[in-house]
Amino acid sequence: MQIKSLLSALALTTAMTLPGYAMARQVTLTTHLNNYGGNGAYLAIYVTDSSGAYAGSLWMAGGRAQYYRHLGDWMRYTGGNTGEVAGITGASVGSGGSLKLSVDLADKLFDAGYTLHIDAAAENMRESPNEVHVPLTTKGAGKAINGRRYISDFTYSF
Repeated sequence: MQIKSLLSALALTTAMTLPGYAMARQVTLTTHLNNYGGNGAYLAIYVTDSSGAYAGSLWMAGGRAQYYRHLGDWMRYTGGNTGEVAGITGASVGSGGSLKLSVDLADKLFDAGYTLHIDAAAENMRESPNEVHVPLTTKGAGKAINGRRYISDFTYSF
């Protein structure tokens, strides 16, 4: 699935806390799931700053808000505020499936201590908060990161 989206939540947060981040680059986020044999996985993709504070949500795979509570770290950061993912949600990702997104991220988020996180959960299976966490660096682009339970690998590229 190819989705092009301006990340209003992250853009707004960035504009308020880090003025001057007007330059952005298109980044492709690719997530491959293991064949774990269960229902589609919910994935919360979000960013924290260099101090570990929540900076914004990038995408929510899975459209039923009642299941967001199983995305533990994302839920803790946002208090479950569905406004954090308004307009940036899509279908859950099936076992063995993939999610590919194209998003615009501020250039200065790279090499500045920001970390991209993915929480994962699947119905009737264990939750996996912080399934993937990767520093946003220019050198890290294109390098696969292994997940812990549901995600086989994740990459971001320019």
